[in-house]
Amino acid sequence: MSTYISTTPPPPLPRASRQWTRPAFTAPNVAKTITAALIVALAVVPLPDQVSADARTTLVVFAGAVWFWVFSHVSDTFVALGAASIIVVLGIIDVEDLFAPLGDDTVWLLIGAFIIASAVTSTGLAVRAAVWLSVGISSPRTLLHLLTLATVCTAFAVPATSGRAALILPLFLALSPVLPGWYRRVLAIALPGVVLLSAVASLIGAGAHLITDQILSGAGMAGFSFSRWLVLGLPFALVTSHLAAEITYLSMSSSAQRQSALDITREGLSTTVELRPRLTSAETRALSILGVSIALWFTEDIHGIPPAMVAVLGALLITSPYLGTEDLGATVKKVPWSLLLFMTATIAISQALSQSGAADLLASGLTGTTPGWVFVLLVIAVSTAAHLVIQSRSARSAVLVPIVIAIAPSLGVSAIAIAFISTAAAGFCHTLPASAKPLAIFRGEESRPHYDTADLMRISALLAPMHLAVTALFAFLIWPFLGLPLFL
Repeated sequence: MSTYISTTPPPPLPRASRQWTRPAFTAPNVAKTITAALIVALAVVPLPDQVSADARTTLVVFAGAVWFWVFSHVSDTFVALGAASIIVVLGIIDVEDLFAPLGDDTVWLLIGAFIIASAVTSTGLAVRAAVWLSVGISSPRTLLHLLTLATVCTAFAVPATSGRAALILPLFLALSPVLPGWYRRVLAIALPGVVLLSAVASLIGAGAHLITDQILSGAGMAGFSFSRWLVLGLPFALVTSHLAAEITYLSMSSSAQRQSALDITREGLSTTVELRPRLTSAETRALSILGVSIALWFTEDIHGIPPAMVAVLGALLITSPYLGTEDLGATVKKVPWSLLLFMTATIAISQALSQSGAADLLASGLTGTTPGWVFVLLVIAVSTAAHLVIQSRSARSAVLVPIVIAIAPSLGVSAIAIAFISTAAAGFCHTLPASAKPLAIFRGEESRPHYDTADLMRISALLAPMHLAVTALFAFLIWPFLGLPLFL
């Protein structure tokens, strides 16, 4: 039996029709095009002779990174590492300047704090705290402000806003079945909002704080210790968080609803969560290690142990074979390594801006005769609104802080003060669920969201003026009184 193999090629498949689609003529596309054209112009248009080639190159790379952060869906960390690598390859900064921040004590503070927080979360202490706070509380306003205060306190225990939102979400879900629908909607917007506003209470409350601290240190200025940031940030966090919770409560409830009584009992909660009568051994150990770590962070000026060392020791204890509550390998996997790499890359970009003279060029082009107090108000307004174009809180600080600290001295404004003010103001990002991870986490499933986007935008319109006013009040009066002078 013979086998024949055809050598005739098969007929070609029908070619899909290719139609050129004209890009939509929309405001975002126009903004992308105009911004890209400005970056190209910056690269080719002649600049004054005193502007070095390194300064021009750094400005182009920095502007390109900002373009990708604003207009693209590329990972913020990928963009930052790419920009930093270009700057290093071109010889604007040394390769050691890119790698050195990974060994900075603030990075190790974040790593240790994340390990401690992960181990504490695994014990279920958050749900127990929900029971302890809520059982027997009948006033909706009282419970809201108790939860607000508890959320503020988590800024000292859990680094980054997304981690705190993940810690508080089980608390919200445990309470939801025993709460009326209108009150669940209030909490679904108020709690993530408080997470965002209260992050400024602690140096580890957001990665943006550590970026600001490292940018100042890289520029040869005094950074912030854990205790100094606490003194400045905690009062602001308490005021803005409780005001935001109250505004949300009043605007999303009727008078009759506010006068109604809640009925939260242990029996009602026991249908949704397991309620153990006493702290377990793991909970006791985790709570003890966390409490000692926080106490040592607060009292750094007394004992002299750096906060990073405290965090590392606490991480070792809470993951140790006999005292620990979780395996070290499991907790290390939960550390946000992408955030650490982003911090490293943005610090390198900031150093390039400073060393090449690009930051001075920006300062000379933006200063003019603007009074110092007007500059401060502009920084507050721009930092508050920046979340509308740059979603990442860390990216906002990476963009704004190098620029404002370069401009501030020429206007008689303290660079350290304006860096802190910009970072605090950038904590407002309440407009859309996509504006911040805590808002997205609490929104829930698309089919059954815990709150409506329209409600969030309405609340944001009410919170923004409050945030601007309180930030200005603290910038001009409270923070100088607390040891952060605004003017030189």
